[in-house]
Amino acid sequence: MKTRNIKSLALIAFAALALGSCKDQAKMDADKKAMEEKIAMEEANVKAEEMKMKEDAKKKEMMATSIASVASENAELSTLVSAVKAADLDKMLSEPGSYTVFAPSNNAFEKLPKKMSIAELGKPENKEMLTKVLQYHVVSGVITSDQLVAAIKGANGKYTFTTVGGKDLTASLKNDKMELKDEKGNKTEVVLGNVKASNGVIHVINDVLLIK
Repeated sequence: MKTRNIKSLALIAFAALALGSCKDQAKMDADKKAMEEKIAMEEANVKAEEMKMKEDAKKKEMMATSIASVASENAELSTLVSAVKAADLDKMLSEPGSYTVFAPSNNAFEKLPKKMSIAELGKPENKEMLTKVLQYHVVSGVITSDQLVAAIKGANGKYTFTTVGGKDLTASLKNDKMELKDEKGNKTEVVLGNVKASNGVIHVINDVLLIK
């Protein structure tokens, strides 16, 4: 009888020990899993931060060579740069995108009649008109000089395209030089083409394009 009781007690103790061991193992497994999840989360956060830093650096580099930045470094385009800022279009031309800008030189703005001068258009009450005029000089997508020449020749000498403001421009060739005709029938010449920027290309023109 005593022997049976001893065996029973031994079995109970063994079972208790085994159960305790199982609980300890389960706790160890749970702790290990929690630690692994914490490490994985920390690694994911580090990678996300590194990715953000790379994207910020890339964006900063892009903005430093954007259309707005490239134009601001050209003394002959200072009037245009001031106008773009007054119309709040500098952000659009600084951020990622793809644009072709026909940029009037300072001399081009000086040719404008007084009522359309940059001094008048730059007034707060004329901001809407200034914006429309500037948008008439911007086209979505990159159009290089070679592409524009090819398009002109492919369209039997006159190629019409639409600006971001929804208005049309017509391009043609005269003595191997590119000309643009605005809605009022005025013509201007591209005097410097293919000025590259990170978000597009700039073609300098010697007149301001006007809408009806």
